[in-house]
Amino acid sequence: MNEKNNQSKKYGDTFQQKSKYERGNLPRHQLNWMNKPSSYKTYQNPLKRIRLPELEFPKDMDFWQVIIRRRSLRSFADVALTLEQLGLLLFGMSGITRTSSRMEFRTTPSAGGLYPIEIYPSINNVSDLDRGIYHYNIRDHELELLKKGDYRERVAKACLDQSMAYHSAVNFIWTAVIPRSKWKYLQRCYRYIYLDCGHIGQNFYLVAESLDLGVCTIGAIYDEELNDILEINGKEETSIYVGVVGNRSK
Repeated sequence: MNEKNNQSKKYGDTFQQKSKYERGNLPRHQLNWMNKPSSYKTYQNPLKRIRLPELEFPKDMDFWQVIIRRRSLRSFADVALTLEQLGLLLFGMSGITRTSSRMEFRTTPSAGGLYPIEIYPSINNVSDLDRGIYHYNIRDHELELLKKGDYRERVAKACLDQSMAYHSAVNFIWTAVIPRSKWKYLQRCYRYIYLDCGHIGQNFYLVAESLDLGVCTIGAIYDEELNDILEINGKEETSIYVGVVGNRSK
């Protein structure tokens, strides 16, 4: 029994070993293109659709200064974000930049161009936007309102009771749609999913810095509590990461 318990505590070590690629022993399977999962999620009947403003990128920000100044901030001023700022943050994380005959490319890389990450903004303090849980419709660059109301306390509790998630203007909940990556990469897909979300997290930091906003990411979450808020099942789609953002406190 003790040995079994010890093994269960080493699930990360087990996953790392079992998901390694070995020369001459790569997993082989035939891709069924007819069953390829969609790279986009949309809600057919949201409470409301909000078209985000046309993108206007800051023109006076030096790229290397953004890189140098990037850091985590955990306290925020009680000042609303603008809808324009929200739109730039979302586009910077996963906006479409160009298209080819086979796919649409985005602002962040993704293994196999499968883009398993979805973005759910939990809005606390954004001008001209109701508080509530939204979904980012990437292809149309718009928000889909899923639930109206104040979710600050529930989201903060799900982030191991970290108060910065209560006082932020927006909490971005990033989820992974597992079948999108598993279709091609089988069990190895989990490695790539977390790498993909890390790319999005870094862009989140850089865009926020270019807008002079404070930002922090949170990996310590109660997965099922966030899943319950979003009404996802935690298997085909599950919460994996959170980003908080707000105006800098002086």
